[in-house]
Amino acid sequence: KIHTAPFFGMLPYNPDLFRPFRADGYVPVGRGGVSPWGVPTGTGAPQARASPRARTVRPAPKRRAPNVPPMTESTQTPTPAAAVTGMVDHVLALAAGWTRWNGEPVHADGRVHTPHKAIRRVADHLIDHLAELEARLAGEEPQPDHWHASQITTGADLAPFTPQDLDEARSRLTRLARIWAHRLDALTDEQLDHSPGPGWSFRELAGHVLESAYYADAVGDLS
Repeated sequence: KIHTAPFFGMLPYNPDLFRPFRADGYVPVGRGGVSPWGVPTGTGAPQARASPRARTVRPAPKRRAPNVPPMTESTQTPTPAAAVTGMVDHVLALAAGWTRWNGEPVHADGRVHTPHKAIRRVADHLIDHLAELEARLAGEEPQPDHWHASQITTGADLAPFTPQDLDEARSRLTRLARIWAHRLDALTDEQLDHSPGPGWSFRELAGHVLESAYYADAVGDLS
């Protein structure tokens, strides 16, 4: 189904437009081919970090990743803030059908996917990198990475997804998306592209969090 993102004036949500990418060129969601930025696409869950030890900061990219370019009338490419809110709109559009989930987990890319797990991972990914961004702006080291992420499936992940759960997900993710949007919109181009601290630039970081859509896409449209 084609979902629309109200934030973009009801433009069709194009999964390839928001195809996530990593700084090493890996694209975790897709059917192969090339993204709008000329990056080869692949399939699979967002890659786990190579080392299990905690890291205070995220690794610096091996090469500069394609950024989320500014929106123009000709390209309709979203700004970083609009890209993040558009991703959340897409996740919630899929979640609207998850109250029909039959309780059978989806097995894909060697991992287990459920509605609750998708919401958990989207929220945690947004929180994790927002905390990283804020720490770097404050001149601090981000918190060490101790997330179990999608490697585990909790009992709560396997629970039925009720209309009340959908309401809670909408309230939680919409607010997180707005916090991201307000923060990104307040940054200058200099801060977005030449960000303090090691790791991705903040513009690249906004592109990276779009990977979160993978978890919702794995569960799919159940409407």
